Formats: sequence, structure tokens, C-alpha cells
Amino acid sequence: MNNLSRRSLVFGGLTFLGSGCTSVGTQTSVMANNTQFAVDPRYKRTRVKYDGTAPVGTIVVNTSERFLYAIEDGGWAMRYGVGIGEEGRTVKGKAIIGRKANWPAWTPTVSMMQRKPRLLKYAGGVPGGPNNPLGARALYLYRDGKDTMLRLHGTNEPWTIGTAVSSGCIRLTNEDIIDLYERTNVGTEVLVL
Repeated sequence: MNNLSRRSLVFGGLTFLGSGCTSVGTQTSVMANNTQFAVDPRYKRTRVKYDGTAPVGTIVVNTSERFLYAIEDGGWAMRYGVGIGEEGRTVKGKAIIGRKANWPAWTPTVSMMQRKPRLLKYAGGVPGGPNNPLGARALYLYRDGKDTMLRLHGTNEPWTIGTAVSSGCIRLTNEDIIDLYERTNVGTEVLVL
């Protein structure tokens, strides 16, 4: 199936802010070449009080705050710092986790390669592993039973947490996506604000 047409399915159901997927105290994330980078301390994974209306078990991504909240019992949430879509590539709306992957493979979409021709060299895909842009884990966002081509995923670029840099996906440090992956079931509702 054409990646561009799959992506357009979600955009019909999500409200656009634009159009377009390519850190903790002193938490670090290890790069493939073993270089470590500290993530801004404000994006440290932290259990926080949650006073929103989302039901327990929901994942809420607040793009303006650059935080993802995994809603827990008793008015609490696990809060993670995230990187979001670059200007014009952030989407809002509801989806569900339709699939989970450990060290997922990645292939840029047709529209990504059109916008960024440097990605053409990856048209055949990148296998899962430390050099893959999706990082250690991915949670695939679905709408109406269809893959939106958007993901909650890890990153091998931890310094991008807290920034607007992706082509629409939500990225977490590899350590944080592993934690979220373990607490998240297929079918979990995701709300992107």
C-alpha cells in the first residue's frame, strides 16, 4: 500500500496544525557510537499529579508543553519529555495504539522523501537497531483500523527531546519509550492536544 495514501487517512480524521515522522536530570541516552548526551532536566521522566479529564490508561500528548502523560489511577500520571513534529507537521486528535514493535524497521514515506530528498537513500528502509531513527521501540498510531504512519517512538538523537523536529511523530528517549512500551497495551487510546 502506498505510504502517502495511508498517511492521508489519518489526516482526514485528525485536526491539522500543519502538514507532515523522520533529557532526565542527567539522564543520558546512548548513541550507536557510544557517545552520551544529556537530556534537558525539565524533560526527566517523572510521576506527577494529573488533573485532566482523560480516563486512566489513556496517553495524552500535550504538544505545546512537549510532554506525554500516561494516565494512572488516583489522579497521577507518568510524564515523559517528547520531541514533536516540526512547524507545520504537528497533528492533533485521537488514535489508538494499533501495534507495538521492538527495534522497529523504518522506511520514509513518499511525502517525506519529496520534502527531504536526502532521505531517498533510505527508500528501501532501515532495519531495526541502534542506527534506526525509530529507536528502541515504537507504538503505532491507528485510526479506524488503519495505520496513520505516525508513531510514538524512541530516538537515537536524544538532544531533540523538547524540540519540534520530526515529520509528525512523537519521539521519546530510548529509555523512556522502553518504559512506556512496557506499560502500554495495544488498543490504548492516545489523545494529541
